[in-house]
Amino acid sequence: MLAVTTADVRIFLHVLAATIWVGGQITLGALVPALRGYEGVTKAAARRFNAIAWPAFAVLVLTGGWNIAADDLGGAAQRTLEVKLVFVVLSGAAAFLHARARSKAGLAVWGALGALGALLALFFGVQLG
Repeated sequence: MLAVTTADVRIFLHVLAATIWVGGQITLGALVPALRGYEGVTKAAARRFNAIAWPAFAVLVLTGGWNIAADDLGGAAQRTLEVKLVFVVLSGAAAFLHARARSKAGLAVWGALGALGALLALFFGVQLG
């Protein structure tokens, strides 16, 4: 059996948080059309998701900073990281605005931008892995 390292724990926590943040958005987005037919269920599901999604986002930011501190990136990898960070900020900001939106258009636009930012951050994170 391989020894467990601090790097293993760091990457595990980062990937776990990403599965909650990104995967949760995809799952909830797929469920919303089915939930709309039941009074208040969509909002209740969104509130419950937010209870785990935002702590996961915080873990992503913390472990992302830990990853940056632990790695000495340069050149193309540094540029890829910078692009990833733009999408992390987009994902978090759009999700924040989505949670505060009151119109259907606002919910749709901010939800789509948040999910797109999360997916692109994930893609560039995989490239860095």
